[in-house]
Amino acid sequence: MKLKLNNVRLAFPVLFEAKTVNGEGKPAFSASFLLDPADPQVKALNQAIEQVAKDKWGAKADAILKQMRAQDKVALHDGDLKSNYDGFPGNLYVSARATTRPLVIDKDKSPLTEQDGKPYAGCYVNASVELWAQDNNYGKRVNASLRGVQFYKDGDAFAGGGAASEDEFDDIAEGATADDLV
Repeated sequence: MKLKLNNVRLAFPVLFEAKTVNGEGKPAFSASFLLDPADPQVKALNQAIEQVAKDKWGAKADAILKQMRAQDKVALHDGDLKSNYDGFPGNLYVSARATTRPLVIDKDKSPLTEQDGKPYAGCYVNASVELWAQDNNYGKRVNASLRGVQFYKDGDAFAGGGAASEDEFDDIAEGATADDLV
């Protein structure tokens, strides 16, 4: 089930080059999207997760979903579980990944590259994800596939990162020297 998350904070973006986690598994693109628990999108996300579970497990969906949530095996997570990372405490987050490169675009829908310096961890984005139910030898889960990310607006960068702003520099018009700026 495809969902669009609007104006969510981006964390741990791996959008331009697939990477492995701790050197294990197949390289993938991934990101986490932070939401305030009061955001109305949380209700829509939970409803979508429940629908995906019902489509997969039918009458057993409620019991299976309850167990998966208790084991943190759904795409919507409690940010307090990652409280040592900027932006996570007190929020919820959706973790999404894909083996194919997601669409990454600017506000005007023009393509973005890594060299553009956005999107970056801490900025706000719109994200397209697809929820799907997993039931295999790795267990039962409701996962989110990363489909695309649109830069929405700047935010305080997490753990450094992000390009400098022109406001951080002085105007050194012709004739000014470094001594004048001290």
